[in-house]
Amino acid sequence: MAEIELKTAPADFRFPTTNQTRHCFTRYIEFHRCLAAKGEESVDCAKFAKFYRSLCPGEWVERWNEQRENGSFPGPL
Repeated sequence: MAEIELKTAPADFRFPTTNQTRHCFTRYIEFHRCLAAKGEESVDCAKFAKFYRSLCPGEWVERWNEQRENGSFPGPL
């Protein structure tokens, strides 16, 4: 049976505290900026997707996706 390796986003000096809210938000934005710059098929953006998905609660991501679709997302994309 294959062994499953679990990973999360690496430590980031910009977010030294245990509250990872800002880290989550930043990784989400980095992912979408990467997609805008390199396109949907870019392998380089996959790491950002893994990072934000491991840090962010699903409800937040769903809400942010809805806000992006509606044009009301508060972040700098």
